[in-house]
Amino acid sequence: MVHGTEVFGVDMDECTRCGHYHGPLDIIALRFRCCERWYPCIDCHRELAGHPAEVWSLAERDEQAVLCGACGQRLTVREYLNCDSVCPSCAASFNPGCALHYHLYFEMD
Repeated sequence: MVHGTEVFGVDMDECTRCGHYHGPLDIIALRFRCCERWYPCIDCHRELAGHPAEVWSLAERDEQAVLCGACGQRLTVREYLNCDSVCPSCAASFNPGCALHYHLYFEMD
């Protein structure tokens, strides 16, 4: 459990860092559209879910799909994509390199 949310991950710590991404700024988990479960990353989903991942569509930008591992705040897709890699609730920094992987989780314009 991470701030009251069940997160499924490989070698995960209390801030959602996992065996795949464990740098100091790797502190988010994502709710996957396909199964409604929270995982730290696509690789944890691949290893544990048993099915292919589905991305959140452009029409679903107001769905809560990102969890801040520092404070537990749930962000909508829109809030996350517009937060400049900083939690709007606690100001914890997120890994800006995650932007390279947005297409794995969210339909992009």
